[in-house]
Amino acid sequence: MTQKQINEIAYKIVGCAIEVHKNLGPGLLESVYQICLVEELRASGLMVSSQVSVPVIYKEKDLGGLLKLDLLVEDQIIVELKAVDTMIPLFKAQLLSYLKLTGKPKGLLINFHCENIVEGLVPLVTDEFAKLPKS
Repeated sequence: MTQKQINEIAYKIVGCAIEVHKNLGPGLLESVYQICLVEELRASGLMVSSQVSVPVIYKEKDLGGLLKLDLLVEDQIIVELKAVDTMIPLFKAQLLSYLKLTGKPKGLLINFHCENIVEGLVPLVTDEFAKLPKS
């Protein structure tokens, strides 16, 4: 996998989120956006898993799958969904922690409670992304 491929998948994910937002608009529950986005992602040919358990490893001890990722796309990109008036720094920190715990290269934080999905989008990359070949 390359940085270019990861970014192409992320671009496709954002396009699917825009399509869902265009059809549903803001103001619904996060769970509604999630099921619709899963459908849209699968229709676009992407492999997606929903509510993925992430084991918490602390000092080399597995404490169990206590965390749940909203979406994992192509086993590479974590997508955290929100439907909130205000994006707070905690949401970004949450996604960064998920990326660190899983070793995934990229994450997208998407807020559906806005007029424009791109305005409510926070893309994040990790050191794992930097290690990938560019193309």
